[in-house]
Amino acid sequence: MDRIYDLIILGGGPGGYTAALYGARSGMDVLLLEKLSAGGQMGLSAQIDNYPGFPEGIDGFSLGQQMKEGAERFGAQTLLAEATAVSLDGPVKEIQTSEGTFRARTVILATGATPRLLGLAEEETLTGRGVNYCAACDGMFYKGKTVAVVGGGNSAVGDALLLSRVAEKVILIHRRDKLRASPVYEKALAEAKNLTILWDTTVSRLLHDQRLTGLALKNVKTGETSQLACDGVFVSIGRAPASALFRDQVTTDQAGYLQADETTRTNLPGVFAVGDVRTKPLRQVVTAVADGAVAVYYAEEYLAEHP
Repeated sequence: MDRIYDLIILGGGPGGYTAALYGARSGMDVLLLEKLSAGGQMGLSAQIDNYPGFPEGIDGFSLGQQMKEGAERFGAQTLLAEATAVSLDGPVKEIQTSEGTFRARTVILATGATPRLLGLAEEETLTGRGVNYCAACDGMFYKGKTVAVVGGGNSAVGDALLLSRVAEKVILIHRRDKLRASPVYEKALAEAKNLTILWDTTVSRLLHDQRLTGLALKNVKTGETSQLACDGVFVSIGRAPASALFRDQVTTDQAGYLQADETTRTNLPGVFAVGDVRTKPLRQVVTAVADGAVAVYYAEEYLAEHP
């Protein structure tokens, strides 16, 4: 409790470790708290092909470890601990964790967001083996193949259209008889000749051997069941930001994402939000990394103004 860090970072994903690197390299006393392992959600990706500098791609776990090692090279400290309570107002912020209480003059919230699951048996086991949650990340693995997309909002339609430019056939599965997506997508959907929509349909079971081979479907109006053979499914029914711990202190949007503009500054002085937990149009490794660098720039500015 006697030590007051210049910066504490909650979350060891790409945004968190970029912030740790930039902070430590600029001479800050930096502590990063991560409850699982380096990389966050990125660490679950078997192959990342859209992060610059890796022409052959790299798996998410290895990239997370390399980011961690890069930050620690300049003196950033990592502690495996889960935050249980925070007090973020005032000149010194306090973080209570499973490993004790820590204090800092600035805090970066990089706790990420997790995709909402279908809730089906063996879904997690099949993740990366036909079950996917990010078309921009994993779509290229299905070039020339048949894929399904589950959902009916803007994200689902956007994913389906993206995949229609890669896959041979795309089936959009929606539980209602009308999409929730913006009408702006109507023309693009009509022009995508390899994209079809199954209305009033839900996925009841994942069919598989070692990998996903298809989906068991049910029509919610007629009760009729069927099976759809496919090489992969992209679940696009929303994400859940890991922001519950901060919502009574940091302003959020309606979905629970922390409100912070491109400066990453929140409503609380000296508190910043980066990566997937922040309200933003695109959630990718590269945008999280950019947030981490920006947050440290403004954290340095804050520290200079509040010596």
